[in-house]
Amino acid sequence: MKLTFIYQAVDDLPAALAFYRDELGLDESWREGESTVAFDLPGSPVQLMLDVPPDGGPGWKSGMFCEVPDVDTFVKEHPNITWVGDVFDLPDGRGATFTDPAGNTIHVFDQRPAAG
Repeated sequence: MKLTFIYQAVDDLPAALAFYRDELGLDESWREGESTVAFDLPGSPVQLMLDVPPDGGPGWKSGMFCEVPDVDTFVKEHPNITWVGDVFDLPDGRGATFTDPAGNTIHVFDQRPAAG
C-alpha cells in the first residue's frame, strides 16, 4: 500500500477550494469534474484530495487513499478486514473502503489504463 492522497469529504467544494487555495496557499494539482480537486502538499508526494461524495454512505468518510496494484486481489487477500460496502469503479480504476480496529476509514484504489 502506498499512501497517495489524504481524502477530505466536503459538502461545499467552492468554499473548500477557496480555503485551501486562497487561505492556505496550496497549489491545485488536478480536477475531476465539478466534485473533486486535488492539491499538492509542499515537500510531500502525497496530495490532498477534496471531494463532494456521491452519497452520505460510510464508504465516503475522510481518510487515507492508498494505491495498491489490484483492488480486487487486495480484497480477496484480506478477508478479515472490515470492508465497508462493495468494490466500486473509479475513473481509470477500482476502489474499496475498509475500517481499522479503531473505526478509522482507509480507502484503497488501483489505476488501470483507460479502455480504448
